[in-house]
Amino acid sequence: MKLETVVKGGSDPFEKRTCSTPQPPLPPPEPSTTYSKRSVMGGYHCISSATTDLWDRLFDEGYRADVCVHTENGSIIYGHSNVLGMASPVLREMLKQARKHGHQRSISMLGVPSEAVRVFIRFLYSSCYAKEEMDEFALHLLVLSHVYVIPQLKRECERKIEHGLMMINTENVVDIFQLALLCDAPRLSFVCHRMICNNFKSVSATEGWTAMKQSHPVLEKILLEFITDEDHRQKERVRNTKERQVYLQLCEAMEALVHICKDGCRTIGPHDKDFKVNQNPCNFAACKGLESLVRHFSSCKLRVPGGCIHCKRMWQLLELHSRLCADSDVCRVPLCRTFKERSRKQSKKEEIKWNILVEKLLRTKCFSGRPFFSWAITVKSS
Repeated sequence: MKLETVVKGGSDPFEKRTCSTPQPPLPPPEPSTTYSKRSVMGGYHCISSATTDLWDRLFDEGYRADVCVHTENGSIIYGHSNVLGMASPVLREMLKQARKHGHQRSISMLGVPSEAVRVFIRFLYSSCYAKEEMDEFALHLLVLSHVYVIPQLKRECERKIEHGLMMINTENVVDIFQLALLCDAPRLSFVCHRMICNNFKSVSATEGWTAMKQSHPVLEKILLEFITDEDHRQKERVRNTKERQVYLQLCEAMEALVHICKDGCRTIGPHDKDFKVNQNPCNFAACKGLESLVRHFSSCKLRVPGGCIHCKRMWQLLELHSRLCADSDVCRVPLCRTFKERSRKQSKKEEIKWNILVEKLLRTKCFSGRPFFSWAITVKSS
């Protein structure tokens, strides 16, 4: 077993001599203490190597062992009932039942390699394992730690399987996923589930998936339903993102419209505005497009609603502004008061449609992290 060690202790030799007579021999060095560091749940526990060596010797030599553990290939591993019973409540109950019926204290651990059983029993003694043994028997140790309720070893196995190099891949992810469900390992099952969903095309062509279809058709159905729902959710997220972008563009257009009509921008603005040659650049990205739209609207001969498509868009922007404007009496945007009075005569259906649009606009403005319109009002949902 490879353990990382740090040697401490020792004493320095006497450097000064006070007389010429022979000095007594140097005292023996203090017994050094070696500590091994082992990662457990993200922390480090310092355990004396002498202690772990003692427990390992007890297991290896089987001194006064009173339990026989039968493994898959017929070999026998000897253990101590007191140690096994204290480490595992399941083993304690099994040994108690064997003593109650007067049977020989023997336990059968079948279905896993005998070497994995030996690593498992050794862990019950010293709470240590060799790295190469964990790499080879992580899946088997996960099963044993779940069956015999050894949570510390179970967490270590889950961590090793999840972060081990090439431990989980598209070829074995289905098998490990089913094993994680049986062993009640939620973190491991989540990791496998995510890999299956992200690589469904390649995973569904493996032998593991074919075997799962035959042995666990219900699990296959659940996975297929989740993947189908995930596709719908992904499409819904894309649609909501595009919709939010449209509402953000409308917010910018509303701000740019007020900016043009109130302060002026570059070469367009109110009639009483004096434009300077070296005017500061505009901070509104929508001003350029809106400026062209306003110029077209002012000179188009088909300016009636429903005529020119560009003018129709301008009519809609003006009406939307009027529903957001807090005070039409002092507003510099053209036709603001006219649209405000017109909205009171619209049908209930038309009013609900505009209210929903304004509400979504204000909500998008809030989610974007930008400040609300200073001239906007909160519209009550109908």
